[in-house]
Amino acid sequence: MRPLLPLLLTALTLLPAVQAVTPALDPNYYPHRPGTRWTYSSGETQVVGAPVTHRGVKVTPVSHQYGSTTYSQDLVEYRADGSVWLRGVNAAGRLSWYSPPLLVYPAGPLQTGQSWQAASGPLRMTVTVTGTAPLKLAAGTFNALILRTETVTGGRSSVQLSYFVPAFGIVRYQTADGSTIDLNR
Repeated sequence: MRPLLPLLLTALTLLPAVQAVTPALDPNYYPHRPGTRWTYSSGETQVVGAPVTHRGVKVTPVSHQYGSTTYSQDLVEYRADGSVWLRGVNAAGRLSWYSPPLLVYPAGPLQTGQSWQAASGPLRMTVTVTGTAPLKLAAGTFNALILRTETVTGGRSSVQLSYFVPAFGIVRYQTADGSTIDLNR
């Protein structure tokens, strides 16, 4: 038994070195730097604002704009564990606050086959990472994760596909009616 003790002690002293070379997940795995912009083929531009505190919660506003007009604003919470939550939506001068909030993304990295659910009031969502897809778009060439989101509200169900690139964002939406909206820049 004695020869095992030096080996075990050596292994324990090397453990911090092994952990130190393990790459940490990019803190911007789900992009949220203020000023980040995405412009899509639909004419919509999404703009990340500076974090603010609303109802005691630190949220990051993401504005949805057409031209210079903002039509809605998502209030998104980026938690310390890496998960992303939708806390509320400002639209037409009215705030809809989700209690409980909706889980948009669990802590990364996302993996094919992973699934999560979220619900608030009559709204229910199930998201599944169904695979990857190579995409060549005006904004660049990407290998995107495909996220299938089924939303149920008021007894009606719809499905949307989103194509997500870590540390970059959503590069394509395929809406419930089959329309495709691509990232232009």
